[in-house]
Amino acid sequence: MDRVSALLSPDRATARLDGMESVVELRGVGRRFRPVEALREVSLAVPAGQFVAVMGSTGSGKSTLLHCAAGLDRATAGRVWLAGQEITRMREAKLTRLRRDRVGFVFQSYNLLSELSVRQNVLLPSRLGGPRPRDAEQVLAAVGLGGLGRRPVGELSGGQRQRVAIARALVTEPAVIFADEPTGALDPTTGAQILALLRAAVDNDGVTVVMVTHDPASAAWSDRLVLLREGTVAADSATPDAAAIGADLAAVSS
Repeated sequence: MDRVSALLSPDRATARLDGMESVVELRGVGRRFRPVEALREVSLAVPAGQFVAVMGSTGSGKSTLLHCAAGLDRATAGRVWLAGQEITRMREAKLTRLRRDRVGFVFQSYNLLSELSVRQNVLLPSRLGGPRPRDAEQVLAAVGLGGLGRRPVGELSGGQRQRVAIARALVTEPAVIFADEPTGALDPTTGAQILALLRAAVDNDGVTVVMVTHDPASAAWSDRLVLLREGTVAADSATPDAAAIGADLAAVSS
């Protein structure tokens, strides 16, 4: 069996998940934006403490999958579980609280409030009613921003802003972090530093990370690679090296 054929075998990931608690689970999920069917019969289970990279060509459904898994968008078919709770038909207020308390987000655009300080941005989820945070200074030191808590975010570099976003995602000790192209606006060196922080959250704190990326070098930091094609899971395997990721991506995108 060649590598791509092996990747397309649906049993590879399922066997590894048996007996493991899923922090994120999608069963038969579809999402339609008339007339486009962005996701079709997507099933995916992600256990605690796993780093998953989701890749695919433009329009393959990567961001839609992430948004449905995180409760930022509603699936039009199938069922979704997040942090142990089914969110398929969950009321919006309860879903908002679940995301606030159990989920962290890291986006390419940072989504920070530039008029607030670093510390104020990091503590924002807790000030909006979220769980009691970890010590903000310890978290900032862990992401390389020790001593910058009072600095206005607007004075920081892009890499520093992304570190603030990661600190904000980590401060409430989330079950899962969803990252959408977290290094897309960064140079390769800074991007690698950001990915190392996400990797450390998985290895040291047992956080689950689900990351959408277009970059094989970024995906190589993950444990598991999910490739999408036209709204379906085309491949699901342990993550190979960056060169093999590029070849696999080209194979399922052709």
